[in-house]
Amino acid sequence: MDASFNSLRTLSLTGGILSLSLMLGACTDADAINPTEDIAEAVIAIPVEAATVTKGSISSTYTTTAILEAREEAFVVARASGIIEQIVVEEGDYVEKGQILAQLDKRRYELNLAKAKADLTGLERELDKVNKVYSKNLISVDTYDKLTAQFESAKASVHLAELDLKETTITAPISGFIASRNAKVGNLTESFQRERMFHIVQQQNLQGVVYLPENELQNVAVGQPATLIVAALGNKSLTASVERISPVIDAATGTFKVTLAVPNEKHVLKAGMFTDVALEYALHNSATLLPRRALITMDNQHSVFVVKDNIATKVDIETGFEQDEMIEVLSGLQGEEKVVTAGHQNLKDQAPVDVVNG
Repeated sequence: MDASFNSLRTLSLTGGILSLSLMLGACTDADAINPTEDIAEAVIAIPVEAATVTKGSISSTYTTTAILEAREEAFVVARASGIIEQIVVEEGDYVEKGQILAQLDKRRYELNLAKAKADLTGLERELDKVNKVYSKNLISVDTYDKLTAQFESAKASVHLAELDLKETTITAPISGFIASRNAKVGNLTESFQRERMFHIVQQQNLQGVVYLPENELQNVAVGQPATLIVAALGNKSLTASVERISPVIDAATGTFKVTLAVPNEKHVLKAGMFTDVALEYALHNSATLLPRRALITMDNQHSVFVVKDNIATKVDIETGFEQDEMIEVLSGLQGEEKVVTAGHQNLKDQAPVDVVNG
């Protein structure tokens, strides 16, 4: 009985030691796994997109809007009164300066001219007779002077009648396109009436008027280039230049007037078109250019994340001109760095990254 008891006690001790050994072994394995997991979590790279800083040209611009206007236009009115007998042009036609546009009834003016010429002929004959006796002192000086004045008046009447007859033919005062035609055959037109018979615009050279804030006056000069974006032509880009700068500031708006010269040799542009204007102040060549998406701004401080050896380093920079999606870097970058353009919102300095766009 003692021997059996001793055997059971020995077996119990052996089992306890074995259980303790298994527990210690399990604890040792668990301690060995945790550091590995922590290290794995620490080296996880954050996926980002990156782009290389480049060298190029960039300009400083001021953007505004303008409506294109005709540099030359004329509203044609009749100088003579009469019935409109004929109209020889229509809207959209191109006319040269001096080309006939319409014809008024001229019979009354032809008769007036014939009468004026007849009066002049009679006075001319009478003056010839007087001249023969004037030298012999057979006629008074006063009578001779009155007859001479009547002769000069008759000559002026002939010239006026000729001018009235000429003005019954309506001609174009400038070269250009007929923008509108208000005249109709059979209508009675009065001399210098307010209703305009034709509107002619010259569109080979247009102009655009913009109003800039007074603090931009020092940045604008005659001959300065400007870029026009015309929505009506599919956002086509065109080149213009500063032609005139008003020396006066409008006190009510704080702006000044700038007139742009807009070439239009092919007549693609039309007066009245709406356009966006980008006025170029200055141009920097061989500038360090940064994609706008890479820029981080906080408390008026600009910075970017530079990627090198899969590590993102935060670098403070100083910026210059901005144009479209590019920004000029004045200091902080050399021009060949690769910078993070997407995924940098929660990025920290010296964080490991994985550039997913190659």
